[in-house]
Amino acid sequence: MPKYLTRDHPTCFALKAPLYICLMHIVIAPNAFKGSLTASEAANCIADGLKKSSLSCRLTVFPIADGGDGTAILISEKMESEIIRIFVHDPIGRKVEARFGWHAESQTGLIEMSEASGLRLLKNEELNPLLANTKGTGELIKAALDKGARKLIIGVGGSATVDGGAGLLRELGVLFLDENNNEIYDFPEGLLALKSIEISGLDLRLKDCEVVVLCDVENKLLGKKGAAAVFGPQKGANNEQVIYLENCLKQFTEVTRQIFDIDMDSIVHGGAAGGVAAALATFTQAQLLSGIDYFLDTLNFEKIISDADLIITGEGSLDEQTMEGKGPFGVAKKALKNNVPVVVMAGKIPLKINEEMRKHFKAIFSIGHHAVSLNTAIENTAADLKRTSCELGNLLALKNK
Repeated sequence: MPKYLTRDHPTCFALKAPLYICLMHIVIAPNAFKGSLTASEAANCIADGLKKSSLSCRLTVFPIADGGDGTAILISEKMESEIIRIFVHDPIGRKVEARFGWHAESQTGLIEMSEASGLRLLKNEELNPLLANTKGTGELIKAALDKGARKLIIGVGGSATVDGGAGLLRELGVLFLDENNNEIYDFPEGLLALKSIEISGLDLRLKDCEVVVLCDVENKLLGKKGAAAVFGPQKGANNEQVIYLENCLKQFTEVTRQIFDIDMDSIVHGGAAGGVAAALATFTQAQLLSGIDYFLDTLNFEKIISDADLIITGEGSLDEQTMEGKGPFGVAKKALKNNVPVVVMAGKIPLKINEEMRKHFKAIFSIGHHAVSLNTAIENTAADLKRTSCELGNLLALKNK
C-alpha cells in the first residue's frame, strides 16, 4: 500500500497534489536502451514524462543494469567508488581511455568490459570479429590487481569480440601455442591453429582474488545458441565468419579439454561476451552469475519496492532474450515475488505476447508512434519515452479519479 507523505518526508515528490494525501508510489527501473540511452537517461525520461502528466504520484528513480554495458559503472556509483582512468587497447588495437571503479574499503575493482572491448568503441565499418580481441579488458584487470584488488566484479556485456577471452588471458600471462610451439598472437582467428596452452605465467595475484562475472545471457559457448552463432552477427560477422569463429572456439574448447580436463562448453553463461565468461570461469575460477540478480540483490532492490504500487521498467527490444536473464525480466521476477505490478516499455515488442511475458508484465508498451527506420527510432528514443510515460501517467490518473 502507498504511504502517506508528510512535509519532512525526504522523497516527497507530490506532483500536482497537496501534502498529507495518499500518493501512488512508482519505482522507475529501466535498463539501458541500447544505442540511444543509458539506464540513468532512460529513467530520467520516464520520470519527466510522468511529471508532465496529470498523475499525482511519488517517484523513486532506480536505473538498473544486468551485466550488460554500464553495469560496473552503475554499481561503482552506488558504492561511491573512485573512478580510475587508464589507457588500454580497444578491440582493434588502438589506445583509448577506459574507466574502472575502485572501492578501497573492500579492495574491489569494478570492471566494465565495454570500456575497453566494447561495440561502442567501433564504427560500423570497423566491426570485424575475426580480428577484434579482448586485450584491453585484460589490461583493466591488471590495473585493478595493481591497485591491490582482492575482488573483481566484471560486467561483460556490450563487447565487440568473439575471441573466447583469449586476448584477455594472454594479457594475464596465458600462452597459446601452435603445433610448432610458436606463440599465437592474432585472436580469435589464430585459435584455429591452437595445439597447446601454457598457464605457468598466469598472474599469480588472481589466486588470492575473488572474480565475479556478471552475465546478461545464459548461452553456452558453442552450438546454435552459442557465442558465435547468436552474438557473432551482432558484432559484424557474416554467415561464413560465424562458421569460422565457431571452429576457432571449438578448437579452443577441445585443447582446453585435452590439457585441463575442463569442458568450457558445459558452462552456463559461458557464451557471454563472445566466450569471455567461459574463459574466466576456466582459467581464474570465476563465478558466473546472473547480472541482474546480483545487481538487484547487492543494491537492496526488494527494500526499494517494499511500498511500491507500480514498477516501470524497459529496454530497447523486448524479445526472447529478455526472458533469459535481461534486466526487465529480473525486475519483474522480484516484483512478482513482492506482489507489485510491472509495466514495461520498449522500442520494439513482439507481435504476439507469450504467456511468460504476460505473467510478469501487466502492461507492455511500444514507445514508437509511427513506422520509421531503426536509426530514426534510436534518435527519437528520449522523446518517445517521455511521451509514452506521460500518456501512461494520464491513464493512471483516470483510474484514480
